[in-house]
Amino acid sequence: MAEKKYTWYKIAGHINELDFADNNIAVAELKGKKICIGRHQEAVFAFAYKCPHAGGILADGHIDALGNIVCPLHRYKFSMQNGRNVSGEGYYLKHWPVEQREDGVFAGFEEEGGLWGIFR
Repeated sequence: MAEKKYTWYKIAGHINELDFADNNIAVAELKGKKICIGRHQEAVFAFAYKCPHAGGILADGHIDALGNIVCPLHRYKFSMQNGRNVSGEGYYLKHWPVEQREDGVFAGFEEEGGLWGIFR
């Protein structure tokens, strides 16, 4: 299997610049599009702003004790690590890796399809 190639976009100068709410979810903008940044324990992940089921705003949801994103509308749960729907409904949440570097916090998007391909 070929290694995925990412284009990295800076989302903050430092992790502390992201405005994490009590639910450990922050909203970042890339090229005018919103994404969510979630943190659980030592891990940080980027994922879609809206739930793929009914469009619930995931920034208004929460991260459960297992590190799953829980949609505020219907309580569907998604793994932050792989985007899979873990509550059994069969949906898939777009998600992206995050790297914390000396010069900032970056989200990685697969080169195929480019940045705009992630919002389709």
